[in-house]
Amino acid sequence: MSDQIEIRRLTYSDLPQVIAIERRAFPTPWSLAMFVLELSKPSGICLAAIEDGRLVGYLVCSRYDTVWHLMNVAVDDARRREGIATTLLERLFEDADGPSEQYTLEVRPSNEAAIAMYERFGFRRAGMRRGYYHDNKEDALIMWRTASAGARAAAGA
Repeated sequence: MSDQIEIRRLTYSDLPQVIAIERRAFPTPWSLAMFVLELSKPSGICLAAIEDGRLVGYLVCSRYDTVWHLMNVAVDDARRREGIATTLLERLFEDADGPSEQYTLEVRPSNEAAIAMYERFGFRRAGMRRGYYHDNKEDALIMWRTASAGARAAAGA
């Protein structure tokens, strides 16, 4: 990955670029309203990966009671496989990890690259949500991570 990637908080002014990436990245993209809602939550962590003033990736993570829910991670399709999503996740865990902090996410079982990345960070498979994705009724793989376990896994990666 380029050394010129800056990770910072996602802002409302980033949303036009976010929506452009989102529409290319997902068969059922989030709406602008969904991103606005997530940015308005004081307990969430929303990150932007910026290079040369341009957004090349983003991450949205919400806090629900005692658990972090990794809601959305996307990278510009021309910039995938360069470590940008990995850098976003590293920053999330730097900002949010504490003793026994827990994270969950859903991912398409067909998204093998994402699953492998999450497993490198200590996420473990924990079940399925049947017919979760509306576009094709694909199931969702549920994954969980506990901070201490995740930190050990990432350190050994």
